[in-house]
Amino acid sequence: MLTNAGSHLEQMFTQLVFVFQIDEEVAKLLELKVKLGGDEGKHQFVLKTAKGTRDYNPKQMAIREKVFNTIISCFKRHGAETIDTPVFELKETLTGKYGEDSKLIYDLKDQGGELLSLRYDLTVPFARYLAMNKITNIKRYHIAKVYRRDNPAMTRGRYREFYQCDFDIAGQYDAMIPDAECLRIVHEILSELDLGDFRIKVNDRRILDGMFAVCGVPDDKFRTICSTVDKLDKMPWEEVKKEMVNEKGLSEEAADQIGEYVSMQGGKDLAERLLQDQKMSQSKQACAGLSDIKLLFSYLELFKVTDKVVFDLSLARGLDYYTGIIYEAVLTQAGVALVCTDAQNGAEESVSVGSVAGGGRYDGLVGMFDPKGRKVPCVGVSIGIERIFSIMEQKAEASAEKVRTTEVQIMVASAQKNLLEERLKLVSELWNAGIKADISRADLIDEIRRRTSEV
Repeated sequence: MLTNAGSHLEQMFTQLVFVFQIDEEVAKLLELKVKLGGDEGKHQFVLKTAKGTRDYNPKQMAIREKVFNTIISCFKRHGAETIDTPVFELKETLTGKYGEDSKLIYDLKDQGGELLSLRYDLTVPFARYLAMNKITNIKRYHIAKVYRRDNPAMTRGRYREFYQCDFDIAGQYDAMIPDAECLRIVHEILSELDLGDFRIKVNDRRILDGMFAVCGVPDDKFRTICSTVDKLDKMPWEEVKKEMVNEKGLSEEAADQIGEYVSMQGGKDLAERLLQDQKMSQSKQACAGLSDIKLLFSYLELFKVTDKVVFDLSLARGLDYYTGIIYEAVLTQAGVALVCTDAQNGAEESVSVGSVAGGGRYDGLVGMFDPKGRKVPCVGVSIGIERIFSIMEQKAEASAEKVRTTEVQIMVASAQKNLLEERLKLVSELWNAGIKADISRADLIDEIRRRTSEV
């Protein structure tokens, strides 16, 4: 009896194991079906672009091309030549260059032993290019896509994949001449694109560091306090101060002193006044920066662009590699606050594009890559093409302006049927002569229908 019972239990156990194995195999097959695009998998597929990216239709591309041509013409007018660099770099090339924004770098999975990241901007790859090729003097422009793991705001021209248009001058020059030329370029481009009234804010990292020092900010907090000051264009002073004190551990007294300075705006006269300031005059760094600001405005007067430039002590720009003059261009005309529609919920949102250009001096960046630490003085500017395009696109829609998406000069058509071969011969002759031509699509469709009916 016991032997029979044991044999029966063994058979039941074997059957249960077999059932579980079948269930496992069925589950695997169902999972494979979904991966291969089975009926259930098709319902789960969402046809959309990745978050923070977008497609561009022919009309939008025509507007973009016009903007690109304007910018490139300006860069070439100033004697720049162009280069290109890989879309990804060694991770160690990019890390430690962007301060708190380093968390926005896209890291790639290990592909054959190299840790790689998508480029965050075009400046660091340019510095690597200079050091690697031992170039000490160049005036270059570079237009290419960069990538940031940011929270995108599509209506404000903020994306995870976007173009940057950079112009940089590397090499030894008389003080502030290349810096003034970069500001002149921003002025030319924004004026030619006719985006509305704008203002170019300038400051100097040495002035900021000197200001922090005389206000009692510890040396090890300079960069983090600088990143907080950089938020003044997005947050009121009360919130910025709260972050300094509560999150960054700065004393209220030091924060209040910083608040007095960052509220100051002016021109050459403000630089002269601060050179006589009891506190600021104690900092050699600040005095060197203020002297350069004075010299900069002298050259800007010769370039006739001082009407758009303002010395603003609240401008910080959070990137770690800046060492001297920094600047940022913002649109000030109310007309740029255009209305966009949120495609997902149909809600209307006011467009606030923020800065449309920015840059500065970074004399130490190339030395970080050079084996012997040799420095190459550099200054440059980056044009915010996506934000500019957001405005241009909305202006075109608001004005109902017809945008040509082709450059066809001659359309070949015929009033009679059965002339397809003659039209093809004619359009071929036009192409051979370098003339932009096309064949009427309606004529082609009629010919196809005729020949199909004959068959």
